[in-house]
Amino acid sequence: MGKLNKVFLIIVLVLGLGLAMLAPRYVTDTSAGFGAWSLIPPILAILLAFLTRQVILSLFLGVFSGVLMVYGGDIFTSFLRTLDTYLLGSLADSWNAAIIFFTLSIGGMAGIVAKSGGTKAVAEWLAKKAKTPRAAQISTIFAGIFIFFDDYANTLIVGPTMRPMTDKMKISREKLAYIVDSTAAPIVGLAAISTWVGYEIGIISGVFGDLGVDTNFFLLFMKTVPFTFYNIFAIALVIYLAALKKDYGPMYKAEKRARLEGKLLADDAKPMSNLETQSEEVNAGVTPKISSALIPIITLIVTAFVGLWYNGYTYVVEDGVSWTNMAECFGAADPSVALIWAAIFASIVAGVTAMVNKTMKLGEVFDSWIEGCKSLFITAVILVLAWSIGTIVSEIGTADFLVGYVQTSIPAILLPIIVFIISCLVAFATGTSWGTMAIVVPLAVPLAANYVNGSPEASILVLATLSSVLSGSIFGDHCSPISDTTIMSSMASGADHMDHVKTQIPYALTGAAFAIIGYLITGLVSSWIGVVLALLFGILGIGLFVKYVGKSVDFGRPTHLNKNTNIEA
Repeated sequence: MGKLNKVFLIIVLVLGLGLAMLAPRYVTDTSAGFGAWSLIPPILAILLAFLTRQVILSLFLGVFSGVLMVYGGDIFTSFLRTLDTYLLGSLADSWNAAIIFFTLSIGGMAGIVAKSGGTKAVAEWLAKKAKTPRAAQISTIFAGIFIFFDDYANTLIVGPTMRPMTDKMKISREKLAYIVDSTAAPIVGLAAISTWVGYEIGIISGVFGDLGVDTNFFLLFMKTVPFTFYNIFAIALVIYLAALKKDYGPMYKAEKRARLEGKLLADDAKPMSNLETQSEEVNAGVTPKISSALIPIITLIVTAFVGLWYNGYTYVVEDGVSWTNMAECFGAADPSVALIWAAIFASIVAGVTAMVNKTMKLGEVFDSWIEGCKSLFITAVILVLAWSIGTIVSEIGTADFLVGYVQTSIPAILLPIIVFIISCLVAFATGTSWGTMAIVVPLAVPLAANYVNGSPEASILVLATLSSVLSGSIFGDHCSPISDTTIMSSMASGADHMDHVKTQIPYALTGAAFAIIGYLITGLVSSWIGVVLALLFGILGIGLFVKYVGKSVDFGRPTHLNKNTNIEA
């Protein structure tokens, strides 16, 4: 870190914590939130993360600054409450604890697969099928699209599975993390059957119910899908980048480094997992078998899918819902429970498969599982901190302050655009898409309904406004450095977290810019034809943007590679 950066870092730290201590003195009614002061914790955490590249320290100080505000600037008490109330409280939450358990268990399964030679076998097999970096990226994209039912499962399955192949093709870890992230929340946010559907329908039904609307809320949710421009354009962008072999911004530099120098990570990178080193520690004399990886991975996917289905059915069976009603079952499921079932069962299958293939003994299976869990410990710590900062910014009213800028005096044509931008800011600042939906949807939908005379559920403006919240929420989930999905994408891809964030943000902003234009077109035409035009403009426009703005990463065969390395540009 240069001298100027150190000075700036000290200024940011002192100013941030100092303002947090002063805030309670200038806010008389904290029950209504802290107003503009509430921006201090997320801004402090994000700035420190970029300046220091120390995500854990940055998140902790962000949480601490928020607690300082809540406890009147008392440093000692705030420090204790940060530890015993917010950090411990986040870990004590059953949902959060389940995600930690699931994440570590996935690491354990991956550890067994790697040590048994399954990872190496998959890499060699995939390299034969995808012989170019472009083919490797497209394969990874379609793997992400295939696991559409849960973003956590998507991230933690696709990253470790495809990483050996992308490593062999000399694709940077930053690019892998971007592909994994872009086919997680954006895909799940579009899926008719997913772990998100029940939550989203629950919010939608509550808001429209208050407006006196009685309709099929699942079908209403499906009507919003064509309006979720950010999701659609983010997916289109990642496909174009891979197909056209182009990149721009910091990602171009990362890809150029990986292709020409063979450096998958930057020299100062701190990857969030080390499973790639485990894959190099295959027992001597062991012949890697693809079944050692394929069977556990298929088990994980199938068990997660069936588990979500079954778990949801246990909640809706009393209401007379049939188990064949997949949408209803998935919507009612508790993903955390089903994912734990899948991770543990897949870990057992991985161990049994390794022993049947005679690549590992029982003791080695348990040792490898533990080592795999250890490799993701830092991810667990960061997730706890990310959840903690989400809790504190909710308490001090960060989202409420940002949403407060939406006024009824704005023109109807601009309403979806403004709501989308506000949702992006809230999600980026809080790191949670679900929290953003819960806060903004009840405010935005009634606001849009004031502009229409007929049924709100049939209004293009209302549907566009509702979708702009759902879509804008994904933006923050996609690129915020304090988002759990962003963190998991870095971990699953073995990437440095801040490198992933910095290389992905320009792409996220590109998708957001085209989404804003899409909502403008929809507002101007104000019919389903406008939606079609917006989609066509966005999808075709992104293709042209990548073609003419992106720089080619088709560098030919890297000179540092030997003749036996199967790499083609």
